[in-house]
Amino acid sequence: MRKKICAAIAAGLMALSSFGVVNAATRDEVAAIRVQTAADFQYWNEDSPTKQKIIEFVEDVTNPYSANYIPPEDRIATFDMDGTFYCETAPIYFQEAMFLHRVLEDSSYTAPKKFLALAKKIKPKVYAKQKLTPAESKLYLEGLTAIYAGMTDEEYRAYVRKFMQTNETGLTNLKRGEAFYLPMVEIISYLTNNGFNVYIDSACGVSTTRELVNGVIPIQFDRILGTDFNYTSTNMGKDIPKEHFFDRNKEKIVISGNWFIENAKTVKIFSILNQIGKKPVLAFGNSSGDSGMLEYTLQDNKYRSMSFFVICDDTERELGNPTRAKNDTALALKRGWNPISMRDEFKTIYGDNVQRES
Repeated sequence: MRKKICAAIAAGLMALSSFGVVNAATRDEVAAIRVQTAADFQYWNEDSPTKQKIIEFVEDVTNPYSANYIPPEDRIATFDMDGTFYCETAPIYFQEAMFLHRVLEDSSYTAPKKFLALAKKIKPKVYAKQKLTPAESKLYLEGLTAIYAGMTDEEYRAYVRKFMQTNETGLTNLKRGEAFYLPMVEIISYLTNNGFNVYIDSACGVSTTRELVNGVIPIQFDRILGTDFNYTSTNMGKDIPKEHFFDRNKEKIVISGNWFIENAKTVKIFSILNQIGKKPVLAFGNSSGDSGMLEYTLQDNKYRSMSFFVICDDTERELGNPTRAKNDTALALKRGWNPISMRDEFKTIYGDNVQRES
């Protein structure tokens, strides 16, 4: 009898795991995702139009006998991160949430008074999804760099790793370092395993993005495009960086705290031109901040090309906003971007035990 019970339990667990992730997928489980063929997808609904379009596209352009064949060196795919394959809704972008944490909750850090006052003022608005004033947004953006002034890159990335262990807001059983959209990670794996060169082209900071995806998403660090910190040297003084002699024995490279240029909208095109040097044939985004990348991919492309737009319309397994989802879908259809419905196409998002908090 005991053997029968154990066998039944084991069979049940196997059946459950074959359907998909029940709890939130750990970083190791996300890293283990491998999709080589169409049959390997687990996290998309069978009738997903997106999955079928991508499979058909890949099979077409990788077929050397197809008129649409694309040589491996030109199979460029670009992905935004926040909201495209990683959570941006709980309640805001990772970096912005980390700002509030550092200023209001980190006992090892004393924030400048203007940022402390700002954080106290805007936190209730941020959590209530209320729009900030232009002045608040400007100071908020300034704070995203200023509060890390003097940190080396590794010290900053260590801080990111620590913050990744905190819980997402508004979603159950999910840590910030685990908040990857499993179906979209499958797409990245599928493209990578079929000869595509996959890049991240994000408005998130490069160091932040590298730490979030490190060991989880199969994309090399030199294929991550993003917003750059402004760095300085501890002995730079009034020197101009291009004229400063860096002495490895006396100084370190640290975050200056000055503003950065955000890698958004048309700037994403500049990043592609400067750092990739080839036009993508596939682009994936989720907001108007990705419009440059999505439009550029479709403009006068010598190869068959497609752009996709992730719609956060799930109000049970994610923090979807029906009004924004409706507007985003309309925008995608108007611009010729293929909308991806999280609600209708994703079999699971983070794992079936992750739900919207009541």
